[in-house]
Amino acid sequence: MKINTQQYARAPLLTISALVIAMAFTSGVVFASNMNTHEDHVEMRVKEMHSKLNITAAQEVQWNKVKQIMLDDAKNMDALIHARSEHEKEMNAVDNLKSYSDISEEHADGVKKLVPVFATLYASLSDAQKKTADALFRRGGHKHGHMKMESK
Repeated sequence: MKINTQQYARAPLLTISALVIAMAFTSGVVFASNMNTHEDHVEMRVKEMHSKLNITAAQEVQWNKVKQIMLDDAKNMDALIHARSEHEKEMNAVDNLKSYSDISEEHADGVKKLVPVFATLYASLSDAQKKTADALFRRGGHKHGHMKMESK
């Protein structure tokens, strides 16, 4: 099954999670046994976004709230994906769908938690920072399933 990464390009901030969800549902995909892999990618994404958005000292407290939600989501997603991969061989079709549903719900919950916190940060951004954030979200910050931050 070919994964259409373009459909995930529009998902803000958590595009990695969306791609991982798609991969989790695709048969034959093997996940790394290192549960920190997804967390590491999100940590890298957080650092890139921090840099691209030029977060100021005054915005740092609010930024840290955004960062924490993103990292918590990555950790929760990793746990679900790891559990899924550990039990993949003994799961029947119903178990498989339930596992996928759990991952999808976790992703949706993460986005729901992120929206109001990011909205507060966004309100504190300068016009230039907002323009950068808008571009990052509009483009999803990646190309061909890999994160690629665009310069201003």
